[in-house]
Amino acid sequence: MIENVLHPRIIENKEWATVLFVMSFATIALTKSVFENRFSDFINLIFSDKYTKVYRDSIHLKSGFTISLFLVQVISLAFFIQLSLSHFGYASKTDWIQYIQIITFLFFFILSKFLIEKIIATAFNMEEFVEQFNLQKVTYRTYVGLFLLPINVILFYNDSISRSFLLVIIAFILIINILIYIVSIKNYQNLIFSKLFYFILYLCALEIAPYYFMYYWFTKGIA
Repeated sequence: MIENVLHPRIIENKEWATVLFVMSFATIALTKSVFENRFSDFINLIFSDKYTKVYRDSIHLKSGFTISLFLVQVISLAFFIQLSLSHFGYASKTDWIQYIQIITFLFFFILSKFLIEKIIATAFNMEEFVEQFNLQKVTYRTYVGLFLLPINVILFYNDSISRSFLLVIIAFILIINILIYIVSIKNYQNLIFSKLFYFILYLCALEIAPYYFMYYWFTKGIA
């Protein structure tokens, strides 16, 4: 007598990711149609500094263009974090609950950091500088986030990506972030030197310490 053993078939749910990818690309397309000239300058950011010169006023930090592409950047970054954790065995790339946890943490981290920056900037009388400095960082990081989006699509739907490929992307993102700081500091060097002490406090308290504690928490959490 032949005994049949039934094994449950596990079907990964990828529909939620597909919806988010489509929404992200749709947001980019809509932003491009509404802000056609600005989007064109933004896309050429890697070849020209026209965008940063034209849109350097801090009022652009809260514009519809910046906010819409910033949301796409956060969605893209959250995907990349989950895909990286999944590749190294710390998460599942198709787990939408984990994605919600990651993107919620990102929004909470970014919002908390922004509010603390506003408080410190007001206390040190350097609001305009901090807002312009943040606008530069948001601009370049959003640029990276948009180009990271199609890479996320490849990583999500392809199960044969090598670890070396992922490590190259992570190294590239880290290098780009370092270059962003260098470019931003260079663009505002005169103002920075006039408030050097306050800038060092700002850099240590809000640009180094949060990421150090995140790294410490993450490494201890998975140890």
